[in-house]
Amino acid sequence: MCYAGAAVALRTCTVSFRDCSGIRHSLTVVAESVYEAAALGVAALKSGGWADVVALGTELEIQVTQPATSHWITVQQVHRWCDGVTVSPEETLKKRRLKQLLA
Repeated sequence: MCYAGAAVALRTCTVSFRDCSGIRHSLTVVAESVYEAAALGVAALKSGGWADVVALGTELEIQVTQPATSHWITVQQVHRWCDGVTVSPEETLKKRRLKQLLA
């Protein structure tokens, strides 16, 4: 599943949210965790010009394809996770990369 923590298999996830105009945006990403899926989804939508500003309080829905599960997380929670304690150099690099995507 797309969970934070120990390394897990890559999962296909759909990331979606509603912008300040009420438009729902969604796209599919491949990620190891809910946090990674959220960061990749927000970055892709912003870079593609589909979503201008994604506020820290924006709630993201992460739907994992297999097994079918849904998670809700805010952009601010993703930032906090990126700033949190890491357990390995690999995790430090991953969090740094994801934080840059959110900038």
